[in-house]
Amino acid sequence: MPLRLFVIAAALLGTAAQASSLTVYKYTDAAGVVTYSDRAVPGAAVLRLNNEAEERLESRVHLDISRHAAGETLRVHNELYAPVQIELSLEDVDNAVGVPDQPIRWILPPRSHIRLLTLAPRDPARPPSYTPRLRHVLGDPRLLPTQSRYPLPWLGGPFRLSQGPNGRYSHFTPKGRHAVDIAMPVGTPILTARAGVVVSLENHQSGRAGNPSGNYVRILHDDGTMGVYLHLQQGSVRVREGQRVAQGQPIARSGNTGNSTGPHLHFVIQRNVGMALESIPFAFTQPVDRLPNFAMGGE
Repeated sequence: MPLRLFVIAAALLGTAAQASSLTVYKYTDAAGVVTYSDRAVPGAAVLRLNNEAEERLESRVHLDISRHAAGETLRVHNELYAPVQIELSLEDVDNAVGVPDQPIRWILPPRSHIRLLTLAPRDPARPPSYTPRLRHVLGDPRLLPTQSRYPLPWLGGPFRLSQGPNGRYSHFTPKGRHAVDIAMPVGTPILTARAGVVVSLENHQSGRAGNPSGNYVRILHDDGTMGVYLHLQQGSVRVREGQRVAQGQPIARSGNTGNSTGPHLHFVIQRNVGMALESIPFAFTQPVDRLPNFAMGGE
């Protein structure tokens, strides 16, 4: 198939919505015209369409097993500045007393740990044998959203909505179905759409290599929802994890890092719906691409 100009071909994106990852090639010719194709050509760069950009937080919620004379104790540690819902199950169990019939679920507060289980050997002459499986999801599913409209979280514009909810390029998974992409120049000031606590961030990524989210900030709101700002400019993040931020506070500048096809802000509201982090519907308090759009909330 010859390389031809298209934004992203419908057939190509239809495949992306069904596959976990699809390779697309991006090529810019001498005139600056950008084309995309599912075929490699000389000078083309690989553009991978992942299901959804996300942070990597697995190592910060972890299981600790301590062995003692009475058996083994299993504790879970949450190092994040947000509550997490955890689920612990045991597989391939042998010679163990105290194994629950069902997986254990618990809501673990920020920066805390809990003893979930103590096992004793049925035969004291040999230790218990098992395979632990720990799952965790950010947020407390018992909390319900209290806000659905947000002021525009940037300075400048007006800017264009380049991809809305249920987009065919990347907004088709539960985590990102209600996300929006706002095309804007690199360096545009990004503000908090709502007050909260900074849960996690990345500030050092350059270009596409590394995390598909690029540089990002995740903020936990008081009602358990989280605002996530992705693809930020390298070195521009000006908040720290655990910091309380106010609505309208500058947090970073927009960029073009991670799994990004061009300079833009990816903004999404998410919540834990019960062992699953999903995006939820929201609206801005004014249209994105209309004046006045040069200050927070259109003032």
